[in-house]
Amino acid sequence: MTAPIGILAGGGPLPAQVAEAIEAAGGSVFIIGFQDFVELASIARWPHRVVRLTAAGELLRTLREAGCREIVLIGPVKRPALRDLRPDAEGARIMARIGRALFSGDDGLLGALVRVLGEEGFAIRGAHEFLNRSLGQPGPLGKIAPDELARRDIQRGIDVIRALGRLDIGQGCVVQDGLVLAVEAIEGTDAMLRRCRELRQPGPGGVLVKTLKPGQERRADMPTIGPNTLDHAAATGLRGVAFEAGGTLLTDPNACIARADALGLFLYGIGPEEMRGPSSEATSLRKE
Repeated sequence: MTAPIGILAGGGPLPAQVAEAIEAAGGSVFIIGFQDFVELASIARWPHRVVRLTAAGELLRTLREAGCREIVLIGPVKRPALRDLRPDAEGARIMARIGRALFSGDDGLLGALVRVLGEEGFAIRGAHEFLNRSLGQPGPLGKIAPDELARRDIQRGIDVIRALGRLDIGQGCVVQDGLVLAVEAIEGTDAMLRRCRELRQPGPGGVLVKTLKPGQERRADMPTIGPNTLDHAAATGLRGVAFEAGGTLLTDPNACIARADALGLFLYGIGPEEMRGPSSEATSLRKE
C-alpha cells in the first residue's frame, strides 16, 4: 500500500477536488484542515484532523503518524495578525526558521514555508499536478471572445501584474481602456472587484486579469477563479475575465464557462506568447 498524500487544506472546494483526483489515480489521502478556514463538510469523507494554523507541532506529528511523505498545500487562508498567532512550541521554532519571510509578501512567506517543510522531510507537490483539467486552455473558453480593446486591456494587466509581482504584491488587477482601476493586495480578488464597482469609468467595461507573479512558488498559491469570480465581475460591470492558461486553477471549469456565457462575459486563457507579450507597455509602466 502506498503512503497517503497529506493535504494541508484551507478554504474553498479545491482541497476536496485534490483528494478526489488522488483517489481517482489510485492513491489515498490524509487531510489536515486549518481551523476557521477549511470547509468541514467538504472533507468529511476522508481521514482528517483539524488544527490551528500555527500549531505546527500537532500538524507535523499528525502527518508523520499518518505515514505521509508527500504533501499538498491548497485552499486560501488569511494570514493572522502577529498578536493572534499563539504558536505551539514547534510552531515558534518553525517561525524562527522562516525568519524575515514571515513579514514579507505572501509568496515570500509561502516559499519559505515550502522550504522548511522540505527540510522536515516532506516532498511538496503542487495542486496543479493533480488538477491538470482545472488549469484551463489558451483562448476563449466560452461563446464570447475579447475584442481588440479588451485584448489591449489584457496585455496592460499582464504588464501591471508582472511589475507589481516583483514586489510580491497581488496576482490580479482590473483594467478599463488602459486605465488601471485596481490591483489585488491582501484583500483578495472578490473584495477588489467589490471595490471597483464605484471606480468604473464611462464606456465599455473593463477586464479582470489574473496571472502568476514572476518567479512565484506554484506549489503553494496559484491564482484561482471560480463561478463566484464571474458573478463579481458581472456585478462590477466588467466585460470579461482573463487568466494565465496553465498557471491558474479554475475551481469548476464547466461551471465557470457556463456562468460566463450566461452573464455575457468572456472567459479567456492567456497563452504563453501573450504572456511574453510586447515589452513597450511594461517599459512605459516603469517610467510612470
